[in-house]
Amino acid sequence: MIPKVIFRYSWIYDQRWKKWMEEVSKYPSTEEVLNYIKEVEKLWRKNERKIFKELSRVTGLRWKSKIIYCYVVGKCKPFSDPLTMPVYKEKDYFIDVLVHELIHRLLSEEGNKEKTRKVLSYIKRKYKNESEKTKLHVLIHAIHWHIYLKFFDEKRLKRNIKLVRFSKDYSRAWKIVEKEGYERIIKKLKS
Repeated sequence: MIPKVIFRYSWIYDQRWKKWMEEVSKYPSTEEVLNYIKEVEKLWRKNERKIFKELSRVTGLRWKSKIIYCYVVGKCKPFSDPLTMPVYKEKDYFIDVLVHELIHRLLSEEGNKEKTRKVLSYIKRKYKNESEKTKLHVLIHAIHWHIYLKFFDEKRLKRNIKLVRFSKDYSRAWKIVEKEGYERIIKKLKS
């Protein structure tokens, strides 16, 4: 099954985030968020089916959800369930983060958890001195690396690696994937 992302705006959800993100100087207005959703939706639709199919193919995992709702708010830390994304200056970066969160979703969908658990157990043993966040993101980043090269380009991949330098866990995971090779890590998931 190939799911479809439905972008949603919830005024009350957005207002909660606005309150939680008080330290953020400029919070986008409702109109700005709604316009942003229209723009990123067009961008996402260009590759949506191909990306979903490729994520399934490359991981050997299947999507169970027909529809994945993606809430877009002015500002937040993105997360996968409920899938919640902020407005980013670069719309292609929104797509990159969306793919990251969708990989989380795929790995945690019913029926995929056992296979995911096995490869994460291997990663946890191999990288026992790394943080839990780093260990989890080794697998996420390996899959994402594949998607970057298949649908986008290496320049965009490098931009993402550079932009997450603020997180030592994410940066460390990218370094491990670079050293090990994304194909090798994905192969462990599929075997």
